[in-house]
Amino acid sequence: MPGPRPDGDSREILGVGLIGAGPVTQAVHLPTLARLDSMFRVAAIMDVDRTLASSVSDQLGAYAATTVDELLANPAVDVVAICSPNRFHADQVIAACLAGKRAVLCEKPFAVDLNQADELATVIAETGVPVIVGAMHAFDEGWTAVLEAWKDRTPEFIRSSIVLPPNERFEVLATELVTAVAPTPSVAFGIDADVEKVLGGVLGLAIHDLPLIRRLAASSERPRVRSVRVLEPFGYLIILELGELIIELHAAMTENWEPSWVLEAIAGDAELSVHFTPSYVHAGSATAVLQTAQDVSVFSPGLRNGYEMEWEALYRAALEGGRPDAGPLVEDLRFALAIADDAELLLRDEAAITLEVVA
Repeated sequence: MPGPRPDGDSREILGVGLIGAGPVTQAVHLPTLARLDSMFRVAAIMDVDRTLASSVSDQLGAYAATTVDELLANPAVDVVAICSPNRFHADQVIAACLAGKRAVLCEKPFAVDLNQADELATVIAETGVPVIVGAMHAFDEGWTAVLEAWKDRTPEFIRSSIVLPPNERFEVLATELVTAVAPTPSVAFGIDADVEKVLGGVLGLAIHDLPLIRRLAASSERPRVRSVRVLEPFGYLIILELGELIIELHAAMTENWEPSWVLEAIAGDAELSVHFTPSYVHAGSATAVLQTAQDVSVFSPGLRNGYEMEWEALYRAALEGGRPDAGPLVEDLRFALAIADDAELLLRDEAAITLEVVA
């Protein structure tokens, strides 16, 4: 357990164990935790790459682990952050809950299929361990302020537009990365490569905004993808319907000078836009604008970003206890997976038709 606070503050400092020592841990969570040192201290860092785990943990005076079991067995670890590849998320969340940790922060997506999600919901209910998914936009103060002002309006159109340079540009600005062995590049080609790009885009980029789109839509219907296009060198353009609502998901990763990440919604009497900072950028909250026929409300950026807010939410959840409800997390995942599944089917159907025409 964490020791007493040297400054006399009565708040408990929670020990954090991070699973995965790659760029997300180094460039997102460690700088954030450094700003929240009145709530957290890094107790342990785990990575299967022993050299990487040791190099990162040594900078912080933290314990270096090479297995999840080793990290979870460490009594100094109160809460766990899961920053490993997507396919490991569900099993590691379950392991952390069963180990009796006080709370878990899991990078998105917290599962890769609905069977995993349902199993997770059961374990969360049985153990009472609160789990937060690291969709930082959902915690952003600019977003939460404009959502409250939006009230119960019914949108007719929603667009998520993401135009960014590669992540590496922002990773190196956030911290001095301790690099690991580069991952093996994909060997997919043709339609498989296109599917891989779109699925990676939906579950890697669009998923930041999909929970927000669900809140705006306020619909329990299943989304239906009507068109999908792969953009080179990496990106997508997806049009989907949710009942009468039209939703556009657009992303392009290029060497452009100015990054842009905007969520827009248009209703009969109002227009909302939220301008987020790129991932890995620690520069305060989003700037949000709500325009009606009567006035324009601007929600200026606050000093705290979504990363800090999600960690503060985790801190409160760990201290307050209670019986967490994983239902909203499962529904957010169901929404994302439906879009990913439809997009894949549409791409493969179009490729098959093209082959038939050529033949």
